[in-house]
Amino acid sequence: MLHDTISNALNEQIGLEGQSSHTYLTMAVWAETQGFDGVAEFLYAHSEEERQHMLKLMRFVNERGGVAQVPTVQAGATDYVGLKEVFESILAHETKVTECINNVVDLCLQAKDYTTHNFMQWYVSEQIEEEALARKILDKLALAGDDHGAMYLFDRDIVTFGAADQA
Repeated sequence: MLHDTISNALNEQIGLEGQSSHTYLTMAVWAETQGFDGVAEFLYAHSEEERQHMLKLMRFVNERGGVAQVPTVQAGATDYVGLKEVFESILAHETKVTECINNVVDLCLQAKDYTTHNFMQWYVSEQIEEEALARKILDKLALAGDDHGAMYLFDRDIVTFGAADQA
């Protein structure tokens, strides 16, 4: 049985993962309507990945005797100045998610809930990858600068970013 403190923290994380999915989804819509089809595909895929993270947490909470709460998500930003702003927002968001996951891990240690601590290590590793990917993309955007040809190639190639890490 989950301790109430841990159950509440996991349900907050479920909400954050749901919000993450929704945030990526709104960014994907923006990218698609701006002609960045590759970026849109990348963001739609990441939206689904975040949804899967949420579901994994929900199932864990339920399996451990808690009750997962289906989150209500807020509409995110729907307009961006450009791709740099999108990916800077992603990095800031993923950094916040990392902080929240670390807080859950800390609560698990305080409560001596080693089962949940072990489960959360997957999320710790995932966040290392998420932040590194956002930084890698921002580096690529900096290299492209205002060069339209480079931006075309970036948009075409983004769907392969991080693919080697996930294989």
